[in-house]
Amino acid sequence: MKKDLGVKPYVYPMPVLMIATYNADGTVDVMNMAWGGVCAENMVALNLDEDHKTSQNIKERGAFTLSVADVAHLDEADFFGIATGNKMADKFERSGLHAVKSTRVDAPVVEEFPLTLECKVAELQHTSYGFRVLGEIVNVLAEESVLDEKGNVDAAKLDAFAFDQFRSGYYRMGEKVGQAWNSGAKFMKK
Repeated sequence: MKKDLGVKPYVYPMPVLMIATYNADGTVDVMNMAWGGVCAENMVALNLDEDHKTSQNIKERGAFTLSVADVAHLDEADFFGIATGNKMADKFERSGLHAVKSTRVDAPVVEEFPLTLECKVAELQHTSYGFRVLGEIVNVLAEESVLDEKGNVDAAKLDAFAFDQFRSGYYRMGEKVGQAWNSGAKFMKK
């Protein structure tokens, strides 16, 4: 029997994404966010509070990188969600992580995160539901260590984690349990 829980943002898994931007002074800012993801083959959507430092940086620079953090850097990723760049100018420096400038967009690439999407702003949306950034993916960078023999990202090697909105936990991702466009094919037959 199902129980009514009311209106909750309960979708699982929620990606844990790291948005990296440059501040006005050229220093690196990274924000942990879960309310976003892919919205088209070459587009991402970020649902942010407009008062975040990252939101201001995106508006000023017109670019950002979006990384998938791995379990090895869970503490740093969580810190990027706890601390605000509006109050902590040395937020990225405190993490001990390293960044280099993207060669394609005006944003930093965090070296320790194994998968990074380099994005340019396609559209900034202000709606009754909040502030949304649509970003065009101009390139994807992946550490060779997370690639399979065909050069594709291997989810198990990526060792990403998801956010659990039910109990505010993080959970390791990566175990393959089926094959897309194949596991349910048996229901196509009469």
